[in-house]
Amino acid sequence: MKRIPHTFTIVFALIVIAAALTWVLPAGEFARHTVEVGGSSREVVDGGSFHFVDRSPQTWQVFSSLFNGFVDKADIIVFILMVGGAFWILNNSHAIDVAVMAFLRRVQRLNNNKLLRRLGVENIIIALVMVMFSLFGAVFGMSEETIAFVVIFVPLAISMGYDSIVGLCMCYVAAHVGFAGAMLNPFTIGIAQGIAELPIFSGLEYRFVCWVVLTVLAIAFVLWYAAKVKRNPTSSPVYKLDEYWRQRAATEVPTAQSARHATAAPWVLYGAMVAVLIAVAVAYPTTSVTIGQTTFNLVLMPVLAALFALSGALALKRSVHLFIIDILLFTILYLIAGVLGYGWYVMEISALFLAMGICCGIADSQRADDIAKLFLSGCKDILSAALVVGLASGIIFVLRDGHVIDTILYGLTRSLAGTGEVASLGVMYLFQTALNVIMPSGSAKAALTMPIMAQFADLIEVSRQTTVLAFQFGDGFTNMITPTSGVLIGCLGVAKIPYGVWFKWAWKFIVGLIVVGFLLMLPTLWLDLPGF
Repeated sequence: MKRIPHTFTIVFALIVIAAALTWVLPAGEFARHTVEVGGSSREVVDGGSFHFVDRSPQTWQVFSSLFNGFVDKADIIVFILMVGGAFWILNNSHAIDVAVMAFLRRVQRLNNNKLLRRLGVENIIIALVMVMFSLFGAVFGMSEETIAFVVIFVPLAISMGYDSIVGLCMCYVAAHVGFAGAMLNPFTIGIAQGIAELPIFSGLEYRFVCWVVLTVLAIAFVLWYAAKVKRNPTSSPVYKLDEYWRQRAATEVPTAQSARHATAAPWVLYGAMVAVLIAVAVAYPTTSVTIGQTTFNLVLMPVLAALFALSGALALKRSVHLFIIDILLFTILYLIAGVLGYGWYVMEISALFLAMGICCGIADSQRADDIAKLFLSGCKDILSAALVVGLASGIIFVLRDGHVIDTILYGLTRSLAGTGEVASLGVMYLFQTALNVIMPSGSAKAALTMPIMAQFADLIEVSRQTTVLAFQFGDGFTNMITPTSGVLIGCLGVAKIPYGVWFKWAWKFIVGLIVVGFLLMLPTLWLDLPGF
């Protein structure tokens, strides 16, 4: 297989190509005006106002566009770095590892029940694990973390009479199906909606429906395949390759770090957090939440403070790891409350995740210097994703300063004239899906495509939210099959499944997801959905 160029190389090459286009394409512009949408202002294109202007070919701007891109997307870049650093601190505590293993032990006890054993405890385990990892992908964008869980679930699947593909599906495929059908993923939806000038995490209701449909289909497919392997193990394409796993003891499932009892530091942290949340509840006794056309006045902050006071104390009595999971859960709940009730955007959400990371570090009895080092390690790990947002934004600056971005939009609308909303949406969706094969970074694709696609959506009178959905699905599904995905290659390596075998097994499933994704986008064209 030929060496795949680095994402930075691809993006810079696209900047050079964009500069070349300013020498070839005629310069043109649309008139734009500002409208109020959902309580916020947005600049939109006037579809009938295109006119040609003097050319402005780009030369040295190839390099200055990088600076401009970083400045323009500074909020998104900082958002990515802060979230990445916070989750690195969380992951260092191994709380998620402990929670997953505790979940598995609890579910496996169901085998002692004769009725449940007849219904198929293995099916229950597979479904529950997949739901859990799909939620991880949908809520906070679990991706790379799945590599660590492959070594847990592949032996588990083998011990239940299945194969390594089932084990890989339980964690990796489930998380990435959730990633594709995400509801609150800050790395895809958060960035794409921010660039498209949409309220962050808006359209949550229909995205939840999409997540349910995609997760149910994935679970149904995996259960069908697992039953097939159970009936005839030799029908598995990895039957011979799984000999390595079968030689290991059926009960030899790696255990995560043991749960630890709380020391003084977590209890002091708990008291401080409760005090802060009580103060917030007093300051904001009621919260107005608007869902669709209906507004609800809820006592969210007092209820959340009371629930955390109770659940935090119970969690700390059991273990530090459970308390950290409780902090993660309430971070998500407060994020939802803030977004729906107070219009939180990138700054507030970044601050919330940073606070979560620091609290997780303190609960894990880390020193201040160690928390800082972990945060920097997380920033370093996700730095390339953050930087590529600024780099990709440079492409837009070159096209915009060269006055050809509107010419491209005009050409797209002319070429798709008369094809209708469905065909236009299909073209956008296929473009995002194809681009993901060579650029699997969701952050990079959002920065590269959303500025153009959002305005293109205005011209063809398709909701920008639908465009984000097309990006979301196009980014997520092919991640599970493209060889440029480091996470996929890493998971296959741990599971000892050759890429060629995986591709042959998975491609029909991925095509099915792509088709279902397109069908899920169609209602957004015809129905009045909240946020769309």
